[in-house]
Amino acid sequence: MKKIAIIGAGAAGCFCAAELRRMVPEAHIDIYESGKKPLAKVAITGGGRCNLTNDFQGITSLAEAYPRGERLMRRALKVFNQRDTVNWFTQRGVPCTLQDDHCYFPVSQDAMDIVRTLLHGAKGADIHLGTRIASIRHESKFILVTQDGRTAEADIVVVTTGGSPKVNTIPDSLGIKTIPPVPSLFTFRIDDPVTSLMGTVVNANVALAGTPFRADGPLLITDWGMSGPAILKLSSYAARYLNDNAYCAKLLVNWVGDTEPAVRDALEQHSITQPQKLVRTTTPFPLPSRLWAYIFTRASLREDIRWAELGRKGLNRLAATISSDQYQINGRAAFRQEFVTAGGVALTEISPRTLESTKYPGLYFAGEILDIDAITGGFNLQAAWSTAYIVAMSIAESK
Repeated sequence: MKKIAIIGAGAAGCFCAAELRRMVPEAHIDIYESGKKPLAKVAITGGGRCNLTNDFQGITSLAEAYPRGERLMRRALKVFNQRDTVNWFTQRGVPCTLQDDHCYFPVSQDAMDIVRTLLHGAKGADIHLGTRIASIRHESKFILVTQDGRTAEADIVVVTTGGSPKVNTIPDSLGIKTIPPVPSLFTFRIDDPVTSLMGTVVNANVALAGTPFRADGPLLITDWGMSGPAILKLSSYAARYLNDNAYCAKLLVNWVGDTEPAVRDALEQHSITQPQKLVRTTTPFPLPSRLWAYIFTRASLREDIRWAELGRKGLNRLAATISSDQYQINGRAAFRQEFVTAGGVALTEISPRTLESTKYPGLYFAGEILDIDAITGGFNLQAAWSTAYIVAMSIAESK
């Protein structure tokens, strides 16, 4: 009987175990988890609702969803895609619903339904909680060494420990190349009066000054700076740049998501149709009144100026503020439940077809331990399901 060790009881690890129980029911499976609970991150993802995948509508290139690992994910999604994910959970009693933002959630809006389903699928595997595997030796079999020096043997090992550099010592112990992990999907700390508008949400375009990194979508102003899908997406695209420049980067915000000439035209038209109205209290754009008043102040215009008095210079100044408002980023506000990491096992170290190590037959990697990461919206969990499925299938085919 083959002994299979899965290191990490997160999304990829438990999904892989569930599929191995189905595909290779005779195998003995041990799951080693350093934490106190399996699937702890899944239980809180999506605000406790679990955004388990995305319908990929509007994604014209996979690089838009996967800034790193796009080529491998293109192959992986041909094997197990978002429709397979929805069917997998639906067939096991967890119907899913598609929201307007293209995100799939369980109809119950309860992440624990996902947790319970995965654990039920993995039933029969032995889960060892509070057991951190610190290193692996490869002899006639794989020798797993725990943090306190205990050992266990396995014929096949699947590493699904996630992206934290604190726990991912296994690749180093085997001489497997890794890309240094850095945080991704985080919010920006901005020390500016804009935080007085906390709770304001607006559809905006955002960019990092002097770089090609840009994103769009809902932007949320918080009491510490800026968040929301637009900011999280931008942080994903620019993860490595921001890791080196998080305290000197400048954020450009286009509050209405239109070009500066188009913004200027709208302002000019408004000055014709509403000449005697105060600029501070009337706007041609669907912006919250508090935000418009703040933008007006940022443009340094006279408090009582009317649209008819704005003139060319005033119009240009207001258009520039609306379309390229600039903020100093003072670092990231890192909430652990929000962010993943960019980096992990280099994709050159694995077979793209099986996700097996090119150096050690029988050693596989799945999930965030790989140098694959995505923007917010269910794409990271889809990477976990897809890669875990491929590993399970590869093991089943190799027996």
